[in-house]
Amino acid sequence: MEKIDELDKKILGILSNNARTPFKEVALECGVSRAAIHQRVQHLVEAGVITGSGFHVNPKSLGYNTCTYVGLTLERGSMYRDVVECLEQIDEVVECHFTTGPYTMMVKLYARDNEQLMELINGKLQHIPSVVATETLISLEQSIKRNIPIK
Repeated sequence: MEKIDELDKKILGILSNNARTPFKEVALECGVSRAAIHQRVQHLVEAGVITGSGFHVNPKSLGYNTCTYVGLTLERGSMYRDVVECLEQIDEVVECHFTTGPYTMMVKLYARDNEQLMELINGKLQHIPSVVATETLISLEQSIKRNIPIK
């Protein structure tokens, strides 16, 4: 990963607070031209520093009222990639991490209600080859959601 300089950090700080900030405003705040901002942002995207942009949709607005974390224990950790391929076919799975600790993997998913959650766990996750156990943690409230600080 490339080193980023102070101007890059300033741009990232502004855009991470509001990705819809016009480049003209970013340029004004940074004291450089709009073209310089455009070039810097393009370079940050190409370098993999900026990995996405867009809108975050509130799952509840689409009827997904239950946010759940599921710890998966696999028969063998080496089967992780095969399990990921299966998880990619489940639309409600929004994150998947290969982890240390009591679980081989941790999955974040959204369900409309407890009935759908039970179907996702019992009917899909537990039927994935090499998944030997699951443990479900339901999120009651998301208290913090933010980007990593840019210093």
